[in-house]
Amino acid sequence: MTNLPAARPRAPFFSSGPCAKRPGWSLANLKTDSLGRSHRAKLGKARLKLAIDLTREVLDVPADYRIGIVPASDTGAVEMVLWSMLGARPVDMLAWESFGEGWVTDVVKQLKLADARVINAPYGELPDLSQVDTKNRDVVFTWNGTTSGVRVPNADWIAADREGLTICDATSAAFAQRMDFSKLDVVTFSWQKVLGGEAAHGMLILSPRAVERLESYKPAWPLPKIFRMTKGGKLIEGIFEGETINTPSMLAVEDYIDALEWAKSIGGLNALVAKADANAKVILDWVAKTPWIANLAKDPATASNDIGAYRDAPPGLRIWCGATVEQSDLEALTPWLDWAFAQEKAKLAKAA
Repeated sequence: MTNLPAARPRAPFFSSGPCAKRPGWSLANLKTDSLGRSHRAKLGKARLKLAIDLTREVLDVPADYRIGIVPASDTGAVEMVLWSMLGARPVDMLAWESFGEGWVTDVVKQLKLADARVINAPYGELPDLSQVDTKNRDVVFTWNGTTSGVRVPNADWIAADREGLTICDATSAAFAQRMDFSKLDVVTFSWQKVLGGEAAHGMLILSPRAVERLESYKPAWPLPKIFRMTKGGKLIEGIFEGETINTPSMLAVEDYIDALEWAKSIGGLNALVAKADANAKVILDWVAKTPWIANLAKDPATASNDIGAYRDAPPGLRIWCGATVEQSDLEALTPWLDWAFAQEKAKLAKAA
């Protein structure tokens, strides 16, 4: 294949964080009245609260779950939970890619929880979920392995009558895949993933059971201010009403609001998931007919609707297929991948 493909992707942005901006995005579309103003003033708080309310609406989060905007992206949200909630009972740590392994390091090497049990699997595979004791133990897991392209197929493996908490890092799943909130006590994600928001802030979603843990359990270790979600044994409700722990970027907030309003306009969560699935199908269909490449996920039932490769993962390509990516751009991409492979193959043949 020596000739260049006929067309280029209109928006060649296939990174999985930050992700592509929504179709039609423009800086001029963002509301700017809150910029240069205190985030604690009436207007700033109202915009932060709107971001929370729209998150609940688009993700179909139950009414009795709290939603908060927290510092330091998804990492900050997960760390807040690990350091504030774990230690009350034994915990199962699931890992099958680099972010899950990172949470294992925090719990085993930093918190040094002796009753932490690690259940892992190599890249491309999912751990044996039947080993997880969600009835009696806490469990920490990623819903969608960003760096492996492997996700849990559903939440059926989580006990409905569980006594422990389920803590889910959903940063590559929220807005692209449906999650069963009835089985999830803590959900975290970041703005720069599926909806293409700007970085810096994380989202923390807590079930009533998670709130009860925060109010009834005090860890044996000190908590820095940035991790504290209770005061006097009670949840700091303001965090979940738009009173952020530290100063947020209101420009990033307005960008997130814009993305959420776009998501509503195209049909909400159902439309977002359908678009991500259709995008993934373009890549998966190409993989099926292309002999020189294969999906890292071994089992199609656990294959994510993004394609994974990362600095810690086996060599490969990571092609984000979330809802802000247009199907036509993915269709224009694959001929270029074929062309690039043919070029490199020809170079190797010539060198030999």
